[in-house]
Amino acid sequence: MDTIKNITTIFIVPTLKIGKDKLLINGFINGYIRDESQETLYKDAVYLLFRPTDINRFREFVDEEYERTDQVIEDYTHENGCIVIVYKLDPKFKKDFDLVKLGKYSLTSAKFQDLFPKIIHITKNNMSRDEISLQYRVFNRTEDMIKFWEDKLDVIFKDDQEVWEGFDEKKEVLNLNKINEYV
Repeated sequence: MDTIKNITTIFIVPTLKIGKDKLLINGFINGYIRDESQETLYKDAVYLLFRPTDINRFREFVDEEYERTDQVIEDYTHENGCIVIVYKLDPKFKKDFDLVKLGKYSLTSAKFQDLFPKIIHITKNNMSRDEISLQYRVFNRTEDMIKFWEDKLDVIFKDDQEVWEGFDEKKEVLNLNKINEYV
């Protein structure tokens, strides 16, 4: 099943500087701002949900993450085999994370936006190409994004209108129902 990536995954998880390939090979599903099933609530943290297919490789990945960064707070396993790694967010980008949660992507700082690549390499059906990243398009309100949404919604965008959906906390909080979708 293809998972619909939420805003946490698109605009917050990349700031952790974990390679996309490392995430994918280890069964990354989505990122969340908290986990309802846990008593401990970490402030200014992100919860990465994994469904690893190779537990030994995954354990190696977790060990490497604890060594690579001091942002890892803890990791734990849900009873269905899904694993969560909790990372604290970089406090110097707190204002930017707050803007993301307000859906004000184009108002985030240049330093925050620089954490995301402008160009990404895509391989699909054995065809490769370079493309402008979604994050760059959203941060910069590119013409193609504006046109896409104007055509899709049959509206004219104002100069201050964002080109990505707002932050819906229901989609950004991990709960047992979401976990059971991935089992």
